[in-house]
Amino acid sequence: MEAMDFPTPESNVESITPESLKARIDRGEDVTVLDARMAGDYEEWRIDGETVESINVPYFEFLDEEIDDDVLASIPDDEHVTVLCAKGGASEYVAGALADRGYDVDHLEEGMNGWASIYEAHEVSEYDGSGTLLQYQRPSSGCLGYLVYDDDEAAVIDPLRAFTDRYLADAEELGVELKYAFDTHIHADHISGLRNLGAAGVEAVLPEAAADRGVTYADDVTLTTDGDTFEVGDATIETVFTPGHTTGMTSYLVDGSLLATGDGLFIESVARPDLEDGDEGAPDAARMLYDSLQNRVLTLDDDVLVGGAHFSDAAKAAEDGTYTAPIGELKSRMDALSMDEADFVELVLSDMPPRPANYVNIIATNLGQEEIDDEEAFTLELGPNNCAASQDALTSD
Repeated sequence: MEAMDFPTPESNVESITPESLKARIDRGEDVTVLDARMAGDYEEWRIDGETVESINVPYFEFLDEEIDDDVLASIPDDEHVTVLCAKGGASEYVAGALADRGYDVDHLEEGMNGWASIYEAHEVSEYDGSGTLLQYQRPSSGCLGYLVYDDDEAAVIDPLRAFTDRYLADAEELGVELKYAFDTHIHADHISGLRNLGAAGVEAVLPEAAADRGVTYADDVTLTTDGDTFEVGDATIETVFTPGHTTGMTSYLVDGSLLATGDGLFIESVARPDLEDGDEGAPDAARMLYDSLQNRVLTLDDDVLVGGAHFSDAAKAAEDGTYTAPIGELKSRMDALSMDEADFVELVLSDMPPRPANYVNIIATNLGQEEIDDEEAFTLELGPNNCAASQDALTSD
């Protein structure tokens, strides 16, 4: 779409940054979005929100000098409309064609690629361990990461390769040294930043059980096992082995206050168990996940916060804007956490969404078995994460 030459509309249109659009949505403003991508791309991944009206009309509908009346009738002419596409080229043309016809429009800079570049940091106000804990949020894919810092040291959990420079810059701005980078497991939905941070002098930490899946760079990272501890200032990060989503899935208990659960448990759902060994291995993995949740996670104090590596449209942020919740709250409202093993396994296996896009290549890249450049890595991980067992919340309310 973006490489073709488009006719030049008579009207010039303004552009809007992804951050500005996100701010409007966060403020609860009514936003009308015209997505000019193909229907398949739109159905797989788009900008949504309670106050977002999203309309899909592919760009080719606007190429003729006379645009079909039915197409124009589908676009509100009494509201401001933001047009978007994949990279920003087609949307600029479509917005101009609409402006020529009197519509109030702008277009999104860099399209969905720009949307995927948004990465926000929110302080976890309920964290009561030593130092300060931030939650990184990537709204385009629901990816979450964590930065804890105390005194002059910091650690990041589940870093994304696309934001390697961001972690280093944030640490510098905070006046701390980024000491550790932890991965919870071999991710299937995004490219890990672990090796890039390791190359920048940060100690990279990977679960030993995850490395056993065929990691090619195990000699270049610190391998951790259940119960290991790492000091970040006066804060302690403890390894808690929680297999299920993958055989190497490992959580990190940050100073006894927040459990970074990776893809094992989210605030709206539990992990899907089929991304490592497929449908055949999913039942055994689901039983492993049940054991991890019941005997490693739910045995922690009820006031320990859970912070996963993802959030979905079903998740509701806490008052501080983070996707965290106390274990006691999750016990009370997430049906999956109070079931017996047989019912849990049946539920988890019954409602799994499509697997993440490009997950085979992403896993191979995170294992170090494939090498790709930064641009290809960014493109490979575009789209929804789909790492939870259900697209709907497994909750009581």
